[in-house]
Amino acid sequence: MAIHTRRDVALTVTKACPAAGANHNTATLDLKSTTAGAFADSVEVEIVIPALPSLAEGKTLTVKLQDSADDSTYADIPELAAIVVTGAASAAGSAAATRVIRLPSSAKRYLQANLAVATAGGDNTAKSVTVSLLC
Repeated sequence: MAIHTRRDVALTVTKACPAAGANHNTATLDLKSTTAGAFADSVEVEIVIPALPSLAEGKTLTVKLQDSADDSTYADIPELAAIVVTGAASAAGSAAATRVIRLPSSAKRYLQANLAVATAGGDNTAKSVTVSLLC
């Protein structure tokens, strides 16, 4: 359960799901602090994945949060697990999912989400994932 509920449009990014077998990144979210430390501990990230009716059975959409000190070189945040949704049987796709994650104190200034759809995952490009900072 989120402890923060304030959402600023300037701190929200939306990105269409990539094509099957591909991945791409959201726009950057700037924490505005070069040393996140205790500030990062007070920030949560909400990731909203819509229902994906075209996600093929057994195939996945994976969302990973990444950080960077220079807004150029990004890496997965090691303390955070990826969010994975899987297509269900009978061409049902996947249900919508929302996750709220507290950033670790080691988080760097810039954040992005990497979205990846498995090979033969279906055409999910009409659906978008939303990432918001909550504070």
